[in-house]
Amino acid sequence: MDATPRPLPARIPHKGRSVDLEPLHVRHAADLWRAAQSDQEGASWAYMGYGPFADEAAMRTFVGHFATTHDPMAFAVRPHRSGTVDGWLTLMEIQPANAHIEIGHIWFSPRMQRSRAATEAVFLLMRHAMDDLGYRRLTWKCNALNAPSRAAAARYGFTYEGTLRAVQVTKGRRRDTAWFSILEEEWPAQRAAIEAWLDDSNWDAQGRPKRSLRGA
Repeated sequence: MDATPRPLPARIPHKGRSVDLEPLHVRHAADLWRAAQSDQEGASWAYMGYGPFADEAAMRTFVGHFATTHDPMAFAVRPHRSGTVDGWLTLMEIQPANAHIEIGHIWFSPRMQRSRAATEAVFLLMRHAMDDLGYRRLTWKCNALNAPSRAAAARYGFTYEGTLRAVQVTKGRRRDTAWFSILEEEWPAQRAAIEAWLDDSNWDAQGRPKRSLRGA
């Protein structure tokens, strides 16, 4: 096994067919606040450790701090269709010596959820971690009650590894955490499946996929 430490990720942009990722910056806060207004019930924040925010100033303060951390390293998500920043996601739990890295802190506003851009945003970081940086283990974890996140992990081809019970308290509630992973030898098949789903040939004139995405 190659025990060479993997490179640390850098704050660089990533460009896709339907979405761009930009290193998160406080200048994104205004767009993010407007995007958050599409979630009047706050459902998109239910399993996050933060949010919803009381006002734009609170969002700006949070983003200003979040943008400076190196682990997690946050990226703003700008779908081409809207042209505005509609969410964020991170690389985190970065362990170069163990070639382990995680995708997490995924927050997409309701207007972006379940879209081609949302899928590609996650894929861009998956591909960067596995292909560009050469990590051996890519993980995904979520609150065990978070059914949409568990379904997303399966859709991207992550393998369920188990649930750690009573790991932490989030917003006053006990959290059990479900863990998922993709290993380097599994990645080529998962990459091919996602690339085929994102390919223009899979989309009709109304912008709907012709086939669903399932982990390879």
